[in-house]
Amino acid sequence: MTTPIIGCIADDYTGGTDVAAALRRGGLRTVLLFGRPDPHTSLGGADAAVIALKTRSLPAPQAVEMSLSAQRWLRDRDTSQVYFKYCSTFDSTDDGNIGPVADALLDGQSAGVTVVCPAAPEHGRTVYQGHLFVHDRLLSESSMRHHPLTPMTDPDLIRVLQRQTSHPVGLVPLQIVHQGADAVADRITELAAEGVRHVVVDAVDESDLDAIATATRALPIVTGSAGLAGAVGRITPRAARTDTDPHPTSTGPTVLFAGSCSQATLGQVALAREKFASYRVDPRTVDDVADLLPAAHAWLTAHLGDDPILIYSSAPAEDRGPADPQTAAALETLMGALARAAVTAGARRLVVAGGETSGAVVDALGVTAVRVDAEMDRGVPWCTTLGTDEPVALLLKSGNFGTPDLLVRAALLGPAE
Repeated sequence: MTTPIIGCIADDYTGGTDVAAALRRGGLRTVLLFGRPDPHTSLGGADAAVIALKTRSLPAPQAVEMSLSAQRWLRDRDTSQVYFKYCSTFDSTDDGNIGPVADALLDGQSAGVTVVCPAAPEHGRTVYQGHLFVHDRLLSESSMRHHPLTPMTDPDLIRVLQRQTSHPVGLVPLQIVHQGADAVADRITELAAEGVRHVVVDAVDESDLDAIATATRALPIVTGSAGLAGAVGRITPRAARTDTDPHPTSTGPTVLFAGSCSQATLGQVALAREKFASYRVDPRTVDDVADLLPAAHAWLTAHLGDDPILIYSSAPAEDRGPADPQTAAALETLMGALARAAVTAGARRLVVAGGETSGAVVDALGVTAVRVDAEMDRGVPWCTTLGTDEPVALLLKSGNFGTPDLLVRAALLGPAE
């Protein structure tokens, strides 16, 4: 049995692709699994296994149960460390799920302390004095304050996390991080001796993340965004570099699906609409979102061919009506059904924008594992499906990720040869 050096549990599907890309970039051969793996799932000689779950917006008990199942699967493969990956904007509510899941994973590993580090400097996410910044703004002043499912209105990570756990939360400030890995490790040990279980660690650049990764090599559980995971990949021994891995070569029609309403995705959709035939599914036009499927399916069938096409529900707040979790879930189901129809009709490249939308598409296609290939943008890799009759190239993009022209470039260039 292959033993992955690193095991990772991500709380959504695009978070899984993001962290898998970071580990691959660090030189680890990485396999990404969707949902709770089958006991007989093969890792094909991977150095790292990432299990992507859809737990970010679930009730905390369900998120905990699914995460513990993934942890048991990884523990059975003797992983040296389990990394719990959440979004670099710390998406959660006062009820969880970051705190409850982290507590459960610590209990499952009989571990006493972990670090909390959502910093991803390459994406403008930094932590200073325990406060999370998005570029030059506090998290609470960023677009995340308007997120329809997990609005983030408090930038103080210690305060946010303390509302989610009954255990003490502490801080390693930047001054200590700049003293190096030994100083960080010593401070974590001191805080653990004082009963602190969750240690928020400041980080503003990649060298800070390297110090934190080095300081926490011996911790059974580490938590953070893909930023810290990338540093873990850089310092982890591996069997071979992945620079020469083949990139996906799936050929066939390309379909773009966009469900995220983040500012980044809205801009990307606007550019894509200028280049490609597009179709908007607008829930305000029907009483039941399911009623949108026949017309959308007919449009897809009529336009699928050599040129990329775009199907989207993304819209600014003033153009989509009040936030409604039931409507959002119904739109995800609709996108999944359309993706399945596209692949059945011959599509072999799918570009998907939005974490929930990506989860719906992957589930609808029945994809359980992918090989992580070349990145189109930082944290946005192409993936090739494993175990399917014909390989399908998937690009699953977190809502906030990517340059303005990402969707256009991905559709026109496709996976690198």
